[in-house]
Amino acid sequence: MSRIRSYFRNTSLATKIRISYLVLVIPLVFLVIVCFYMMSNSSQKYSDMIRSAVLAGDFSLDFKKDYDYETYLLIVGNKTVEDSGLYDLLDDANRVVDGLIDITPSGENLARLRSVKKYLANLEKYEKRIEKNLNANVEYDENMEIWENDVQIVTALIKEEIFQYVFYEIRDMQAEKAEMDGFYKRAMTGSFITFVFLTLMVIFFSVYLPGSFTKPIKDLVDVTDQISKGDLMARSSNDSGDEVGTLAKSMNQMISKINELLSQITKEQIRIKETELELLQSQINPHFLYNTLDTIIWLAEGGDEKRVVDMVKSLSAFFRTSLSRGRDMITIREEMVHARSYLEIQQFRYQDILEYEIDVSSDIFEYTIPKITIQPLIENALYHGIKNKRGGGKITVSSDRDGEDIIISVTDNGIGMTPERLEEVTSGLEGERPADSAIYGLYNVNERIKLKFGEKYGITLHSVYGQGSTCNILLPAQG
Repeated sequence: MSRIRSYFRNTSLATKIRISYLVLVIPLVFLVIVCFYMMSNSSQKYSDMIRSAVLAGDFSLDFKKDYDYETYLLIVGNKTVEDSGLYDLLDDANRVVDGLIDITPSGENLARLRSVKKYLANLEKYEKRIEKNLNANVEYDENMEIWENDVQIVTALIKEEIFQYVFYEIRDMQAEKAEMDGFYKRAMTGSFITFVFLTLMVIFFSVYLPGSFTKPIKDLVDVTDQISKGDLMARSSNDSGDEVGTLAKSMNQMISKINELLSQITKEQIRIKETELELLQSQINPHFLYNTLDTIIWLAEGGDEKRVVDMVKSLSAFFRTSLSRGRDMITIREEMVHARSYLEIQQFRYQDILEYEIDVSSDIFEYTIPKITIQPLIENALYHGIKNKRGGGKITVSSDRDGEDIIISVTDNGIGMTPERLEEVTSGLEGERPADSAIYGLYNVNERIKLKFGEKYGITLHSVYGQGSTCNILLPAQG
């Protein structure tokens, strides 16, 4: 007995479980083999009978009524040959009968099914005769005679044969069931003996196995309980070589990884908040505000009250969207209001050099976008594109779909960028925080999109020197 205890204590959990299963399963396997041998013949026969009864059930009991009625409609002209369902009815009936022939063992029932096949062939002949008469404009009485003396009699014979087939199949099933009942009684006796044996074996193994299973698992439960209470310094001391010991080591590694991830997530959250704060601060740029207020004062002194009101409305809408009640995500509709407000304000100031157009589909208005995404791109297009080109230019905001994603484009026909400068800006967007302040707004927008939606999304630049630039924003279409 001590050797058995020592063996189970030093054996892996998998081996313990395999031994338990082996001892318990062998009697079950023996019982199953005996039962299968005894059941095979009767079960197969009973299964075929059930299948035949099911297939017979597919043969519509309304076949006679449906076929007679469809034939009558054809004769009286209510349906054409093309509209009639007679051939479909015959095809369905032949399909069911063929299936029954394949699985029916009884010679008498096979004879009945072959008779039904002949009757169905006769119905097809009658159908062709009726069609031929209709095409030849033969009198109505001849077709009615075929219907009354041939069609209705044959469909009645078919219905009778199917009823007899089902009756004899059910009778054979009842006889087979009586044989199976006797088998089940014998199987129950064997099962009871096996059950008693297995119960004794379970009692035997329950004395030795639970301790080796539960103790190391209980130690793991204690550790996980400490972790659930926030103690991420808890570790399991189990260093055994079995599966529970391996699990304990993995759990200790997982806890360490969780600590690292929590630290990383905290840093990422701080990074996101800093980025959003810097972006918000850039929108409340005192120079932008001073210049806008100066323009309002200049318009007021000039007596242009309407433009003063319009510019104040645009400025109010601009800052209202910038704040957005502290929300990080807003709808594209709200973002476009923010972008339009900014363009209206800048057009007041640069009316001689700036035109703009917003052509964004209303179908995407209810999707969400990180707050203050489009305006920094418009600002970049204005200050680095339009203002550096003689004669001014135009900024266009448009949208497109790419499968489950959306693309919002900010295009200008300003000075554009040389290939060298385009490569420099693109590299700055993909690297760490750039030292070049001219592209920090673009970097900020790109970084926030990637942090929110993943590396697939963000902004891409296309530019030709002397022709203009396009900045595409790729976003997931989600509400």
